[in-house]
Amino acid sequence: RGIGSRLVTVRMLSKVTWERFSHQSKFHRQTYHYGTFPRNFTWGVSSSAYQIEGAWNADGKGTSIWDVFAHKPGSVPGNANGDVACDSYHRLQEDLYMLRALEVKSYRFSLSWSRIFPTGLRSSLNQKGVDFYNRVIDELLVNGITPMVTLYHWDLPQELQNFGGWENSSMTDIFADFSDFCFSTFGDRVKFWLTFNQPHTIAWSGYGLGRIPPNVRQPGSAPYRVAHNLIKAHAKAYRIYDEKYRKSQDGLVSLALGSDWVEPKDVNVLREVVAADRAMQFQLGWFAHPIFKNGDYPDAMKWQVGNKSELQGLAESRLPEFTEEERKSIRGTADVFCFNHFTTKTVSHATARLAPPSYEYDRDLAEEEVGESPSTAIQNQRAVAWGLRRLLNWVQAEYGDPEIYITDNGVATDSKTKWDDAARVFYFKTYIDEALKAYDLDGVKLRGYTAASLMDSFEWLDGFKVGFGLHHVDFQDLNRPRTPKYSAHFYHRVIKDNGFPTPEDEKILYGNFAKNFIWKCHLKNFIFLITSVFLKFHTDCF
Repeated sequence: RGIGSRLVTVRMLSKVTWERFSHQSKFHRQTYHYGTFPRNFTWGVSSSAYQIEGAWNADGKGTSIWDVFAHKPGSVPGNANGDVACDSYHRLQEDLYMLRALEVKSYRFSLSWSRIFPTGLRSSLNQKGVDFYNRVIDELLVNGITPMVTLYHWDLPQELQNFGGWENSSMTDIFADFSDFCFSTFGDRVKFWLTFNQPHTIAWSGYGLGRIPPNVRQPGSAPYRVAHNLIKAHAKAYRIYDEKYRKSQDGLVSLALGSDWVEPKDVNVLREVVAADRAMQFQLGWFAHPIFKNGDYPDAMKWQVGNKSELQGLAESRLPEFTEEERKSIRGTADVFCFNHFTTKTVSHATARLAPPSYEYDRDLAEEEVGESPSTAIQNQRAVAWGLRRLLNWVQAEYGDPEIYITDNGVATDSKTKWDDAARVFYFKTYIDEALKAYDLDGVKLRGYTAASLMDSFEWLDGFKVGFGLHHVDFQDLNRPRTPKYSAHFYHRVIKDNGFPTPEDEKILYGNFAKNFIWKCHLKNFIFLITSVFLKFHTDCF
């Protein structure tokens, strides 16, 4: 029954997403659209604590899982780490100067949990860490910039990892307490909170593939357990805000999901459309469906994982179940829909292996890059601008037309690029224009856009080899000088124009020629015109 209803839903969705857009010609999907966003549209730029702050052990800060990982030789190219990074802990005024110059309305940054609670628990409160973030928030507000604060951007205090990290169900209460402290301490000034950044990455890359800290490689079960705890932790934090702080602080609480767009290999084959929908459910729906729909996982996930688990001889599904009470508590725990987006993939149905058990095999998909699109400095992250419009439309259809914020969108280029980052300019121009199409032509309730990122920084597993920054940072210089790139000037222009207003030479002109204007027709042209009309008449009639 669940699969049957899902197929009906897929057919309905495909009419407004894949069928609507996947038949577009290349010319149609790449047509440029002029227009502007609403006056109150929020233009922002992003960063995260471990990537920019540095001062990894200064003023009482505790150790995070990224500190431990990056200190192990060979973990990151060139043995790079975030010990100093952009040194933003000591160079706040330089960061503020860049933000003022861009004239952004919001700045998305994250709190280092171990800078506030060195052990991860409230009992270890570090006041100097609190003072630092108070200073950041106050300075932003003085400059007319809205703080958009992420509570957790992958840098778990190491002492919490020693007790199992996000696999430990007690983390839901521990995170809720950290959130409570942050709401009570900073919430009088912070009006936009994101609990987690890309929980899919935490669960799959951190606990399935083991590529990022805590480097757990249990692809069949750990990602599902971790995601289960992350969703419950988010819901608890949201309910705390709702019950204790919303009335007095009047802010927004959500989480920054991460999602590619997925195109079916053949939109005319229902099985391929179902495969594309399944891919979306296993990535975005994994977290969005419980929060924005019914408090439970998507049917596609429950059926796929449950069926595979049974075939593997397991007594129960590897996908955990929420209790009825948990479903009620989770459902509706986001005020707006926020997501990060970077690329688009093509998928087709494939019957994957049963052993070893894996989230990857549970999906029954074959995935490819969109080969005709420009490559970037990060493998498997091609620039496919048209996917953003389709993703925005899918979210609108799937989750009841919510208000949407794009909380990260950008492209990596070689870190040696100091000024002429034309590829990044092209990326922003095309991606933002696709977002404009979704807002202006499709009626998507897009409320804000955040460019990734303010400046080049420690780029996780790529170290300092690549950069997402609108500003170049010279990491060889102890003073970490920042230099605006071509893309910073371009983004500033987009913000000033609030989009892409129609230029004068593109506007349609109406008017009349002078009364004494002489109209002439050459005899050859007249004969050609008469012949064309005759042939058209002859063809239509006979």
